[in-house]
Amino acid sequence: MKIRLASDLQSDSIVDGEGIRTVIWTQGCSHNCLGCHNPGTHDFKGGFEVDTEDIINELDKLEGQQGITFSGGDPLFQVEACIEIAKHAKDSGLDVWCYTGFKYEDLIRTTKNLEFLRYVDVLVDGKFLWEEKSMNLDFRGSRNQRIIDVPSSIESGQVVLISKYVGERTVNVRSVKPRHVYI
Repeated sequence: MKIRLASDLQSDSIVDGEGIRTVIWTQGCSHNCLGCHNPGTHDFKGGFEVDTEDIINELDKLEGQQGITFSGGDPLFQVEACIEIAKHAKDSGLDVWCYTGFKYEDLIRTTKNLEFLRYVDVLVDGKFLWEEKSMNLDFRGSRNQRIIDVPSSIESGQVVLISKYVGERTVNVRSVKPRHVYI
């Protein structure tokens, strides 16, 4: 099966989910969020196609990664290919994060999306909203976006947020004179 990517896999990311991760940057998105940090991933004909088996082979060669993250673009526009990759990642002991502009409540109404979510540990949902932008959020760009514990949400039948990511962190920015260490 083919998947359209915006770039090669990016390993050793520490900003696209918890832990050290490999990011799969999908190509194609119609959300067109004002201020999107990846506008080059919107064109559905951009990027390049690769076979999912090639991605799976690359994942098998990785070392020191806690998991994978689907980002983009919006991975849910290529859900069948993402299912194949996510299933392999889970079978290999990796956790799976996914970023999407869709809302969880809308995703679970579609059989294929729900199948994909069964392989996802954490979903960051919702469009990026410029008027809700904050630099004090972990792993998301705007206050409306949620970091969802997907297995708990599926089991309980309602959205379960990961509590340590609810709210904003306090950032104390002050001028500090650098210390120098002489050896």
